[in-house]
Amino acid sequence: MDIKIPEVGESILEALVANWMKEDGAAVAKDDIICELETDKVNVELTAEASGILHIVVPVGQTVPIGTVIATLEEGEVAQAPAQKKAPEIAAAPAVAPEKTKERPPSQPPVNPAARQQAEARGIKLEEVSGSGRAGRIILDDVLAHEKSASSPVKAEDAKVATEEVETAVDGRPVTRQAMTPIRQRIAARLLQARQQTAMLTTFNEADMSWVKKIRGRHQEQFTKKHGIKLGMMSFFVKASIEALKEFPAVNARIDGTDIVYHHYYDIGIAVGTERGLVVPVLRNADQLTFAQIEQQIADLAAKANARKLTLADLEGGTFTITNGGVYGSLLSTPIINPPQCGVLGMHSIQDRPVVRDGEVVIRPIMNLALSYDHRLIDGREAVGFLKLIKEYIEDPSELFLEL
Repeated sequence: MDIKIPEVGESILEALVANWMKEDGAAVAKDDIICELETDKVNVELTAEASGILHIVVPVGQTVPIGTVIATLEEGEVAQAPAQKKAPEIAAAPAVAPEKTKERPPSQPPVNPAARQQAEARGIKLEEVSGSGRAGRIILDDVLAHEKSASSPVKAEDAKVATEEVETAVDGRPVTRQAMTPIRQRIAARLLQARQQTAMLTTFNEADMSWVKKIRGRHQEQFTKKHGIKLGMMSFFVKASIEALKEFPAVNARIDGTDIVYHHYYDIGIAVGTERGLVVPVLRNADQLTFAQIEQQIADLAAKANARKLTLADLEGGTFTITNGGVYGSLLSTPIINPPQCGVLGMHSIQDRPVVRDGEVVIRPIMNLALSYDHRLIDGREAVGFLKLIKEYIEDPSELFLEL
């Protein structure tokens, strides 16, 4: 049986063989994850369609076209791990059952039954697994990710080494040449496209974060207890941006040839930095989400991005983007538009600064804000007004913004 690079999306023409999860000549069982592919948009895991012996054709580090045979599978029965008994339902356990109390010590986070079963089958100690579910719950993906990081015979570092080449510069000193990964090539192309095909301009303002900090401090405990997630900064800016986009619809639009396409929905892209580069997963219909739903979806998308689990559906579309350089310590920047969008909001780190309030100099937590926009569609008056409105919402967020 041939194992080929599958079709992932219409615009994806090639993929990098990033990881082989099994060694050449290894026995694999049906549905085992055998390979991880990296494209310019998403990562894809290939599973075995049958049991047999794996024969690798394309090594780690090579980029090949869609449809290329990267391995073959010599079909046949392989030894299977013994079946495990289903984990007991601890939620229904009576308080007087000491045996079941021993199965999950107080220090151990909750575990999904499927995750417990697979951990036992694969010989993985649950106390060594980091949970990504609600309240630290260990889910099946956490067990699989732990196994991959702990026992994968070929890791991403090997792929990097395979694409590096030490050479001598013109002046005789050593340099290392490394091939760009597909996603880095895509990022480079998109940034160049934004510079060459848009009339990008940036306007700046600053926001006093005092009220946002007070609201978060005042309601954090109640919010976290009710929703199971902390109230962050980003949900305030998503809400403020949506209200501003309603007042300035051109910022939520795009150019299509000689037409302007106004979006009557708000799909907000949230820039997430990963070890592979910047990705922008999208909050769909963000205007219909509560603060808690926004925070939860951002956390889920960030976890998927770092685990290389984002799909094309997570990344496609988007009518406006928010990026937070403040998490890296940035004080001011000019964010680059994500075409075909026409606007991107840049957040930055908060600093205590002296400002004048009611004729007196006081210290306030101030954040610099930046709005980059396509001047072909958005005039300076609209851009300045849009950013000023976000500033006003952030500096005076009313209770109707917050669902407690």
